[in-house]
Amino acid sequence: ATDYDDPILGFATGWVNALARLYDQVFVITMRAGRVCVTPNVTVYSVGKEKGYSEVRRVFEFYRILVKILRQQRIDACFSHMIPVFTVLAAPLLRVRRIPLITWYAHRQLTTTLKLAHHLSDRMVSINENSYPYKKDKLVCTGHGIDTELFCPDSTMPDDPPLLLSVGRLSPIKNLEVLIDAVEILHKKGLRLQCVLVGDAPEHDRKYADALKERVQAKGLEGTIRFVGAVSNRDVVLWYRRCTAHINCAPANNAVDKAVLEAMACGKPSFTSAQSFSETIGRWAEILIFRERNAEDLAQKIEILLGMDTQNQMVMVTDLREAVLAMHSLKELGEKMAMLFCGHAVV
Repeated sequence: ATDYDDPILGFATGWVNALARLYDQVFVITMRAGRVCVTPNVTVYSVGKEKGYSEVRRVFEFYRILVKILRQQRIDACFSHMIPVFTVLAAPLLRVRRIPLITWYAHRQLTTTLKLAHHLSDRMVSINENSYPYKKDKLVCTGHGIDTELFCPDSTMPDDPPLLLSVGRLSPIKNLEVLIDAVEILHKKGLRLQCVLVGDAPEHDRKYADALKERVQAKGLEGTIRFVGAVSNRDVVLWYRRCTAHINCAPANNAVDKAVLEAMACGKPSFTSAQSFSETIGRWAEILIFRERNAEDLAQKIEILLGMDTQNQMVMVTDLREAVLAMHSLKELGEKMAMLFCGHAVV
């Protein structure tokens, strides 16, 4: 989707604008368009999902738009982001014109369509090797592309009592019951704190979201844990700045979740059980990486953080933001993508 207000995919607008700073013109073919906020040298076309078009009609629209662009413009390269089927559809027309095709994919799910997209692409791009589930022969790792100008610290004081924050969809893969149980453990120890979950459940995960809310009620934590729903990219920054720490309970083998990096870019510690963050978290891994689905371990590490002196906390969050700037910034991603488009190696 290309929608500035989308709580999950709103970041894509920043990616488009970052690439647009490096090129005379950028043409975007998107599955769904919402509020479009792009620079003047960007043109956005939608295949019509927001209009309720059928899959067959969306394929027709895709080819109609792509053929129009190829006939009217001189295209240097094509970048396909997280929609392998677009890669498969576009590849024959691009290959005839010798236009490089680069596909971004960062998800644990391996599909037949992804395998085909891999073989049709000149390069595959992902955050790191753990974020890409197929062959590594064409893989280039670029980091996550976090907008560190948007996600940055400011003078906002953390909430009192300390706020534990979780940002992301309410889905079973997120293991959010672990966070609820960890909060219960800390609550029983008499620690003053609050917990906020920012995000909604996809339609097929509504039962899971309801079960989480029932779990909170059963433990008597309604006054401590709140579900506030999804918020836009620009508004989630305000939650990061208010929190004492961000928590992500996804599995140990999970890909790099951008919410963890966004929190770190805002100068906040981010707990995770995903081992893919080891390099980024660096020397603070012993405190911030907890055992998968282990509420006791998470609670213990949160307690350690809350007991740290201010000076050590400042050193930690400075290290974490600098790591995001060095490995995962949007500026770095744009420059690496530009090198790929020109056929240069990325180091």
